[in-house]
Amino acid sequence: MHQSSTRWPVIRHHGAVDGVTGSAHELCLDHQHSLLVDCGLFQGRDQGPGGANADDLTIDFPVAQIKALVITHVHIDHVGRIPWLLAAGFKGPILCSQPSAKLLPIVLEDAFKLGFSRRPDDIDRYLRVIKRRLVPLPYDQWHTALDAGHGQIRIRLRRAGHILGSAYVECDVKGPPGRHRVVFSGDLGAPHAPMLPAPKPPHGCDTLVIESTYGDRNHEDRKERQQRLQRVLARALQDRGTVLIPAFSIGRTQELLYELEDILHRNQKSRVHNALPWKELPVILDSPLASRFTRAYRELRPYWEQEALKRITKGRKPLGFKQLLTVDDHDAHLRMVRHLVDSARPAVVISGSGMCTGGRIVNYLKAMLHDPRHNVLFVGYQGKGTPGRQIQREGQGGTVTLDGETHAIQAGVDNLGGYSAHADQRGLVRFVRSIRKRPRIIRIVHGSTHAKRQLRNALTQQYRRRDLTSEIEIPI
Repeated sequence: MHQSSTRWPVIRHHGAVDGVTGSAHELCLDHQHSLLVDCGLFQGRDQGPGGANADDLTIDFPVAQIKALVITHVHIDHVGRIPWLLAAGFKGPILCSQPSAKLLPIVLEDAFKLGFSRRPDDIDRYLRVIKRRLVPLPYDQWHTALDAGHGQIRIRLRRAGHILGSAYVECDVKGPPGRHRVVFSGDLGAPHAPMLPAPKPPHGCDTLVIESTYGDRNHEDRKERQQRLQRVLARALQDRGTVLIPAFSIGRTQELLYELEDILHRNQKSRVHNALPWKELPVILDSPLASRFTRAYRELRPYWEQEALKRITKGRKPLGFKQLLTVDDHDAHLRMVRHLVDSARPAVVISGSGMCTGGRIVNYLKAMLHDPRHNVLFVGYQGKGTPGRQIQREGQGGTVTLDGETHAIQAGVDNLGGYSAHADQRGLVRFVRSIRKRPRIIRIVHGSTHAKRQLRNALTQQYRRRDLTSEIEIPI
């Protein structure tokens, strides 16, 4: 399975090798036939083996042999380069889960506006192409994705528990050398997610390509994260400031809304502090994209887990509660920033982007970081080279560069690791250990160098304890 091997199938990695963004992995049946699993945007200082990076997203690998694109989930670091893939000449179908098929056009419309054109006619034409190419697949059913006559690749999507619609991909490869089962993990979810069931591992595979975002650490206890969120908010709101939560528009935002609704519901007769009842605390969702995803999430209720559905039957609105204010218009956004800066009105603001690389959160940060009344609360991974990582690392008293300007950080900075939608090291090891027909080869991608090495060490120790061996590789 090494890239230099002449034995098929071969796996080539075009992204998420140096870092956690730009996921793109090619499963080659032969020289003329392959599948591409994900085609994501690079962020921060991450780059692909061919040199593509956040400033140059041009596809830097051949596409003529790629017969289909398989999407594990719709986060931008897994799908954001699809416009560039189409521009490079890719003509095949786009295979994904049924929920992802509803969410993907929303993501790709945004990516197209950022990278190509904001003209309505261009956007409409592009979205028609995307929708024609989409092939929504039900979970847990085999589908022939590539048939070359002398060989074929069938795929099966399994729930990954990361965000709504997320999947890991089982690939059954049938070629001249025989059969080979490959699993691409995509991004695996953690247990106790509020809206999604935890992933169940496959029965077996020959080669496993697994993410390692949190391969070097374990999350705080997720069962207690809602209580921790409530405590952080109560402390941060004591001085009548704003709590800024940078969050990805899809997945993280909806989880936060779900748990904030529960905090407000349980504390409707209590106070944050003497001057502020919980029932008067505004939660501001300032992200048009996140608002669209939240509406789509509501429409995809059949894919929610049972606890979430029970709340609906009791008349509650987990993603549309009374204290939730949505800000869509840009002028309204600017007015909201000014209002929160000038007033002493406590509030919680959720806005993108999740790593503070752009979007409306940057305007809030520029306006509020200098004021110790305010707080920034990180609930997700901050990639190297991103402003989010810089704020996280520097903390109160440090500085951060936003749009080329240096800003002092006087606001409080908090982190809640238990809100990651990724499996931690324990969860990743458990996923691998629970594969009954163990993989002969494990390839570790989608993580920092340290995270990949630590996950490799943890997996090696697991196999040694059981007197088993597997070839565990870190592609470069």
